[in-house]
Amino acid sequence: MRKPLLWIPSLYLGESLPYAAVMLMSLVLYQEMGLSDTQITLYTGWLGLPWVIKPLWSPIVDGIRTKRWWILAMQLTIGASLALLAFTLPTNFWLQCSLALFMLVAFGSATHDICADGFYILGLENKEQELYVGLRNTFYRIGMVLGQGGLVMLAGLLQESGASIPISWSVTFLAVAGLMLMLFAYHWRMLPTPSSDSPKGEKLSVFEDFFLTLKVFLTKPHLITALLFILLFRLPEGLLTKIIPLFLKRTVEEGGLALTDVQYGFVYGTLGVIGLLGGGIVGGWLVSRYSLRRMLWPLVLCITLPDIVYVYLSIYGSESLSLIAACVFIEQVGYGLGFTAYTLYLVSFSHGERSTSVFSICTAFQYLGGVMLPGMVSGWISDSLGYSQFFIAVMGFCLVTFAVTAMLKLPEEKTP
Repeated sequence: MRKPLLWIPSLYLGESLPYAAVMLMSLVLYQEMGLSDTQITLYTGWLGLPWVIKPLWSPIVDGIRTKRWWILAMQLTIGASLALLAFTLPTNFWLQCSLALFMLVAFGSATHDICADGFYILGLENKEQELYVGLRNTFYRIGMVLGQGGLVMLAGLLQESGASIPISWSVTFLAVAGLMLMLFAYHWRMLPTPSSDSPKGEKLSVFEDFFLTLKVFLTKPHLITALLFILLFRLPEGLLTKIIPLFLKRTVEEGGLALTDVQYGFVYGTLGVIGLLGGGIVGGWLVSRYSLRRMLWPLVLCITLPDIVYVYLSIYGSESLSLIAACVFIEQVGYGLGFTAYTLYLVSFSHGERSTSVFSICTAFQYLGGVMLPGMVSGWISDSLGYSQFFIAVMGFCLVTFAVTAMLKLPEEKTP
């Protein structure tokens, strides 16, 4: 067994990088390649499908091959797909190829998520799992900063040095591909081989296991209000997530703030992610200190009210990078605070029989209602209304978040 410090950081770096490439870097790429907000959000919204349906094929992954084998195979597949993507961007058929390859990377990344999280449990004792959970989350966020921040800044620096948009992004995605292939080579040697990491073998039994889990989920108390909360709580943020990067990047004539790639990578990809991480840490402390029941509404206000900063920026605009950065940071801190309460509710709802599998179903529903579907239509709404009216409409949708929170039935807590 390898020492955990030799493989946990790199494993979760490898989990976040492809997600950042597919769901975050692609937004900036398509915006710079000339697509409208409607096209960008619709296309990239579909790319989120693998994370929604991954509970459906996790039994297959568990039933054949080891988790270690799947991790290595997916890292190799992702690296090769991103390298191929880089070579297709300067061609005339770049859009069709990029969408197909991004979807392949998305399926590889979702499969990698399944196996990495399972491998973390198999490769560590219970006390070690608790000890290293902060480390794994930190390196997952570092991967997001690297992808959404550093690599987007790289594309911007290449363009400032004279490279064309397709070439700059080709080099950038080659860099991501190189990182994934390096992680594959490293993990080939350094990932442990725990004896418990073995396929379940009987494919029928794992499908039966899934349907038993679904039965447990469907018989949970207060299921209707819980489903409404899971699906709709993140609706405002789901609408914002894909539009904020486009708003920050669009020209002033188009209603945006005209940030360069370097400015965007610093403001949204670096400071924003740091704010999100900090909000999550503080939110977790608050709930552990005062309980979810007492902190639920304050954290709900934290995830909704700061969205108003984009109403201000879209109406009044700003040439001050510091002001824009402060607004983004405030909103992301609020998002981190509120999302902590949401996640902890999912954990409490999943407690009991088959808790891990039930939680995976909950996360699939939350991604469907809180990311994928709102994201797909957000571009059409923003193109139809304009950014200012779009952000005002998002503030109106915060009433949906308040409504589903008011209907929520929290499980009884054993401690005050």
